[in-house]
Amino acid sequence: MWVHPIIAQRARKGQFASLFADLRAHPPKFYSYCRMSIATFDRLLGELRPGLTFMDTNMRRSVSAEERLIITLRFLATGNSFATLHFEFRMGTSTIAGIVRSTCAQIWIRLRAEVLPPPTRQQWMQIAHGFLERAHFPNCIGALDGKHIRVKKPPNSGSRYYNYRQFFSVVLLALADTNYRFIFVDIGAYGSSADARIFRASRMSQWLQLNQLDIPQPSPRILWPSGPIRICQR
Repeated sequence: MWVHPIIAQRARKGQFASLFADLRAHPPKFYSYCRMSIATFDRLLGELRPGLTFMDTNMRRSVSAEERLIITLRFLATGNSFATLHFEFRMGTSTIAGIVRSTCAQIWIRLRAEVLPPPTRQQWMQIAHGFLERAHFPNCIGALDGKHIRVKKPPNSGSRYYNYRQFFSVVLLALADTNYRFIFVDIGAYGSSADARIFRASRMSQWLQLNQLDIPQPSPRILWPSGPIRICQR
């Protein structure tokens, strides 16, 4: 058959068709469903719409930008499999997979410069001040750590993605400030690699070595909430 009967009812019984309008009428439920407010969703949709809009054909109507974004947000918010989303949204599994991948790519392409710009010297100083106030840790410009993201074993990959926790993964290496916001990220390293090795190979490490991050010059002078003090150096 060209389209399975269950999928053929997407326009009437799919989760987007039956739920989206009702969710917009109840902001708390919308937030619980999408993990963001209606205003944030609309702003994000406005940024992504040019890359998520496709032409209808004589064979079928294209999936709207709104539905593409909702499917992707549900995948990111819940971790549900493509097979589960296939039944919820009454859409082919391969179609769901393509939508999630392409939407995530658009998010990265269109929002990377706004969400993760290289910090200025003043911003580095603000980050360091945050670590000083919250952790009494002077002259710290970020907390760096890696997170293993579980994946299925890629074909012909041997043990490169097999980590010390005994599952297959790629590594998200991130530098964060005291408000838990990412400053830099490195995504996709082999799960078998150590954080130090991933950092040495990252673009951030290269920029540090080339002195391209506009980091403030070393100084023993720091600022406590009560006023400036000096740290003794040996």
